[in-house]
Amino acid sequence: MKIAISTDAGFVSAHFGRCPSFTIAEIEEGKVLKIEEINNPGHQPAFLPNFLAERGAKYIICGGMGRRAQDLFAEKQITPIVGVTGKVTEAIEKFAQGKLEAGESSCKPGVGKGYGLEKEECDHPNEKHIH
Repeated sequence: MKIAISTDAGFVSAHFGRCPSFTIAEIEEGKVLKIEEINNPGHQPAFLPNFLAERGAKYIICGGMGRRAQDLFAEKQITPIVGVTGKVTEAIEKFAQGKLEAGESSCKPGVGKGYGLEKEECDHPNEKHIH
């Protein structure tokens, strides 16, 4: 099974669609078989669910994601796991062990409207944001 993780400098990105890259991990029987990082091709409505589905992702792990995006992923049989923070490697290991827990989405409804990768202001005041 493959999982996708919104990635920003080795950490789970709080900004699902505006993350610089995605880490794709292949996991079988609790073991990580392969990890690769791919650039985010851009944040456009409904594009990323298709993009990640084409790469075989069954889960998308991130800090925050809006309800509409979650619904679009569900249509592609990709399960969103939101509210995740920390290092990407730790999230992969926890997922592989069945111990990754979802939390509350770090994004508020409508916060990302009209913004793409070029957005420079962080919507999460307590987060150290790297550009």
